[in-house]
Amino acid sequence: MQQREIAPIRIAVVGYGYWGPNLARNFHQLQGAELAYVVDQNADARARAHRLYGCKTAERLDDILTDPLLDAVVIATPARTHYTLARMALDAGKHLFVEKPLTMDVSEGEQLVAHAHQSGLTLMVGHVFEYNPAVAYIKQMIDGGDLGDLFYLYSRRVNLGRLQSDVNALWSIAPHDISIALHLLGQMPEAVRCQGASCLNGIVEDVVFLTMFFPNNVLCHVHASWLDPSKTREMTVVGSQKMVVYDDVSAEGKVRVYDKGAFRKGDVTYGDFQYKLHSGDILIPRLDMREPLQIECAHFVECIRTGNTPLTDGENGLRVLKVLAAGERSLRNDGEKVSL
Repeated sequence: MQQREIAPIRIAVVGYGYWGPNLARNFHQLQGAELAYVVDQNADARARAHRLYGCKTAERLDDILTDPLLDAVVIATPARTHYTLARMALDAGKHLFVEKPLTMDVSEGEQLVAHAHQSGLTLMVGHVFEYNPAVAYIKQMIDGGDLGDLFYLYSRRVNLGRLQSDVNALWSIAPHDISIALHLLGQMPEAVRCQGASCLNGIVEDVVFLTMFFPNNVLCHVHASWLDPSKTREMTVVGSQKMVVYDDVSAEGKVRVYDKGAFRKGDVTYGDFQYKLHSGDILIPRLDMREPLQIECAHFVECIRTGNTPLTDGENGLRVLKVLAAGERSLRNDGEKVSL
C-alpha cells in the first residue's frame, strides 16, 4: 500500500531585512516545510527573495492572511511592530513564530500568549541560543550537578555595529543573554539593576550593564553594546567545583570546562575560614555544532505538526519580556533595584 505524502507546513516570513533572510533560507531548505511567502514593504527585498526561492511575495501581511493554505507566519520585523503583526496572524488562525523580543510591552505579550492558547495555535519566540548545542551541553552539566553550587554568571555580547536608533542595546542585544541565563538556571530572577549610556545620539543607550539577582544568591551580569572595538559573544559560569566558558565566536571550541574551584577546609579558627584552591584539567568537549537557527526552525515545524509545546514558547518569551521591562524601569531610574 502506497504511503500518503504528508503536506508541507506552508510558511510566510514577514520582514526580509536583517534577520529575515536567514529565516527564509532555513525554512526553504527545511524538509517538511515550504516557504510560501516573503512579505516586505521594500520592493527590492521582495525581488531578491523571489529570485532566490521562487516564493510568492507581498507588500503587507494582510494581503496573504486570507490564503487558506497558509499555515504559519514568522515575524522578523522591528520589535515595535511585533504586537500588531502577531495579533493579525493569530486573528487569522495562523501558527506564529516571533523573533525576540516577543513584544515591547508585557501586557501585550500576555495578550498574545492568551490568544494563542485559547485558539489552540503554536506560539514560539525566536530565542535561538536556547537551541545552540553548546548551551544545551552547559545546561546538561548544570542540571547534572557537575559544576557544584552555582555562584555567578557573566556575559559579554559586544561589537562595533549594528547601530540602531529605535531600540536600545537592552532590547536589541541583551535578550539573547537573558534567555540563556533563564534557560540555564531554570528560574526567574528576583530583581534586576540596569545602567547604560547613550554615547552616539543621546536617544537610545548604546551600552547597557544589566545585573540579575537570582535565588540562592546567584548573580548574572550582562554587558551588551554595539559600540565596542571587537566582536565578543562570551558567557562564563562559575560553580564551586567547575567553571565553564562559552565562546560563541571561537573556532577552536565553543565550550571550555575548567576543573577549578575553591573549597572551604578544616575548622574555623577565631572566625577565619580556610580555603583550598583546586586547579585541574581543561576540557574542550566535542559538540555536534549544527546551525542553531536550523534546529529552531525545524522545532517550530515539528511543534505545529505534533501540537507539542515549543522549548521557547510564548510563556518563555514572556519571562524574558518581564526581565527586559524591569531592566528598562531600572535604566530610567538610574539603576535602582527593581523587583520582579
